Amino acid sequence: MGYVSALPLCALLLFACGILADINFQSHLLMFPQNPVIEIGTNFTATCLISNTTEVTADDLYWRLSDVDIPREHYRKINSSAVSVTVPITRDRSMDWLFCLCSKKSNYVVLNKGKFMHGLSLRTGYRPEKPENLSCISFQKKDTSISPLQCHWETTGRQTPLVPVTFTLRVKQVLRNKTISNSTTASRAQVEFETYPFHAELEIWVEAVNDLGAVESEHLRMDAQHFVKTNPPEVKVLSEKSFPTSLLLNWTTPIPSAYIRLTCQIRFCSSKSPGWSHVPLPDINDKMNSYRLQDLRAHTLYTVQVRCRDVDNTHSYWSEWSRNVTTMTPDDKPSSPPKLWRTVVQSSTSERLVQIICKDPEFSNGRITRFDVKVQKLKDEASNQSEGWKSVFVNRSEAEDAEGSITLLGQISLSDLQSVRVSAVAFNSLGGSPEATLIILDKPQDNPRVEGMEVFPQEGQLNVTWKPLRWKLPSEYVVEWVSDGSLEWRRANKSSKDMLTGKLDPFVCYTVSLYPIYNKKVGKPAQMLAYVEQGAPKQGPLVKLDGEPRHNEAALVWEEIPLRYRRGFITNYTVFYKLGEETQAVTVPANTTSLKLESLMRNSHYEVWVQASTIAGSTNGSTHSFITMKYAPEIIGAISLLAGLTILVVFLSCIYKRDSIMKRLWPRVPDGRQSSIGTWSPDCSLKVEPPKESCVSGISVLVSMCESQSGFEEDKASLSLRKDKYTSEEHSSGIGGSSCMSSPRQSVSDSDEGADIADTTASTVQYSSVVASSAYKGQTPGSQPQHSVFSRSESTQPLLDSEENMDMFVQEACGRFERLPPHDNACSEVFRPPDGEQPDCCREADDLQADGQPAPSSYMPQLGGYKPQ
Repeated sequence: MGYVSALPLCALLLFACGILADINFQSHLLMFPQNPVIEIGTNFTATCLISNTTEVTADDLYWRLSDVDIPREHYRKINSSAVSVTVPITRDRSMDWLFCLCSKKSNYVVLNKGKFMHGLSLRTGYRPEKPENLSCISFQKKDTSISPLQCHWETTGRQTPLVPVTFTLRVKQVLRNKTISNSTTASRAQVEFETYPFHAELEIWVEAVNDLGAVESEHLRMDAQHFVKTNPPEVKVLSEKSFPTSLLLNWTTPIPSAYIRLTCQIRFCSSKSPGWSHVPLPDINDKMNSYRLQDLRAHTLYTVQVRCRDVDNTHSYWSEWSRNVTTMTPDDKPSSPPKLWRTVVQSSTSERLVQIICKDPEFSNGRITRFDVKVQKLKDEASNQSEGWKSVFVNRSEAEDAEGSITLLGQISLSDLQSVRVSAVAFNSLGGSPEATLIILDKPQDNPRVEGMEVFPQEGQLNVTWKPLRWKLPSEYVVEWVSDGSLEWRRANKSSKDMLTGKLDPFVCYTVSLYPIYNKKVGKPAQMLAYVEQGAPKQGPLVKLDGEPRHNEAALVWEEIPLRYRRGFITNYTVFYKLGEETQAVTVPANTTSLKLESLMRNSHYEVWVQASTIAGSTNGSTHSFITMKYAPEIIGAISLLAGLTILVVFLSCIYKRDSIMKRLWPRVPDGRQSSIGTWSPDCSLKVEPPKESCVSGISVLVSMCESQSGFEEDKASLSLRKDKYTSEEHSSGIGGSSCMSSPRQSVSDSDEGADIADTTASTVQYSSVVASSAYKGQTPGSQPQHSVFSRSESTQPLLDSEENMDMFVQEACGRFERLPPHDNACSEVFRPPDGEQPDCCREADDLQADGQPAPSSYMPQLGGYKPQ
């Protein structure tokens, strides 16, 4: 509690000490002037005085501006206790401080440092400059009352935030000597009257004041009504049928003349004119409230406006233009001929097909309903012969553009090199136009073309200029421009050197032709292509290969972009070809549509496209891919030639060796049906012994000893597998009918088991059948001799060589068997018993071969040649 109660006592003690310190504190340095306002661009001088001390002198003082010490050459010592400094103020130093400080370091100065410094804050700025272009205005309200007077001026010079300029608008009524003021820091102000002082003189000016000075603007002295801007007048326009080329205007002034006497201005324009036409001011006075516009075009829409101002002051304010009032002038008969022209549809050496076309007259003065046209041959003019007038009716609505519409009057054929004169007259509801004439010659005139023709765009139109012909002056010129099948033309008089066409579309190519006309005869034209505005092509060229690519080059070709897609003149083509990530480009002129790419990589995939460029941009075409060849065509041709020669040599060799080849591929097989075996007779008598009970009956199988001894064992093993398959009652040859049995039997060779089975059919030819008469069980060669029975065939074909010499059969038939000696052919033909038992003769042969002794042949060789039966 005691500590808390001591806090207020301490605070009171500190406050008392502060008061005593402030009373005892007194600075020994003083500066003047105090709170100075300094004009930028001048020099400022400040003085520092030492007071109530002798501790320091003027030599111990120095000056500091902001944080920079001022050099002593800018000091001026006044006496031992006063020193001044002069500082140039070259920029805005507002909020900067200028200090006067002491440099002495005595004990007293150090202990009382605060008493030996003094400073002041600088305020810098500019003097106000004279306001310029003072103007004042009062606006009429909806009734006759007037708004407060509003004034505006332009401020010149510069200002700073700490030294601002204040503007005061002063309006003095001279007769009453009464002034109304309004102050502002902006460049506009207004004053309000109790009642607007019409016909009273006013004096108006502006004062500009700040801490550095004051200045006034020029004084305006004029009557109060001269500052008033009235509302626009109310206007009415009347058309009269009896005056087709004039309109009557009536208007009402917005304020009574008792307040302001007004004069008005009239302007008008037609739907076909590019701008406004003004009625001269002297033609209208302040007492007029109506006016008749004359020399207008009949059947034409006109827009009229009116405005007014004070008549006594040419510098007073015009009112705003009145609202648009649009009226059409009455109809009248056409006052100008139709715009007659021709276009050649087809031209040949013997005939020209020409279309006659025309537009409405420039001053049609109404809606054209028909055209009358007459075509007359020039050679018939002397005899005054003519085909007469023909009428072409026009079915056109009011909404259609009559001036831009083209009417086809007819089509004529200029056969036999004839020239004609074409005349046309346009009609509306009130009458016909003057006659238009055009002479169409059988062939173009030999008159020279117009020289120096140039076409260039200008504000959405094409400006056509040319040099007039010197030695023969045309009667007029016709400028024709064509695009995408649309045709337009305009006529110019003989003194013209240039002409603007109508509004044209951008990015469209126009063919501009200039025709000189000589006494109604059309001369040779001069032609140029032009664009109103160019852009990048709408599509790029389509590129393709010209032929097949080679191993290191490829020929490219592309078509020109269609005219409607070019959107400008092509300046060049750029061909890009890409291999992997590497892209290369080749630029060619605009008249080039092909390029050969060289130094390409073999067996590589390339992508190629063409870029078309105009002065306004570029567009890429579609991408085309191709692969270069792996080998050069010369190498492929050489390989093909070598292969062809090789085939030719092989073919010729085949022809030369055809007999040997035929024999190797298709060996000669004798036909058993034509064998001569039926004429054979053996040397010895053959005695056929009937088979005994134990003899094997069935199909006999011819077994060739085509294998070596080791192969013979395999044959013995296979015999047991076939014995059930080839059994029969008896053994027969089966050639041309059997000589020893009543029915034919089959015989199979077991050189090939699968193939021989398929080949043993009823048509198989067997030459002979050998039957061993002693082939009984248990019979051996040593105990009883074997006797063979030979059955001959009735065939007339010679016996096969294999039948003559058995040991040669294998070698000649197969070409792969060894020739066996005669003693190895034992048991070459054996019987297969149906009961699975091995015949005795084969068993005995096997026993003999096992003992190493040759087995006797079962075939009895023919002795003494062949003898008839």
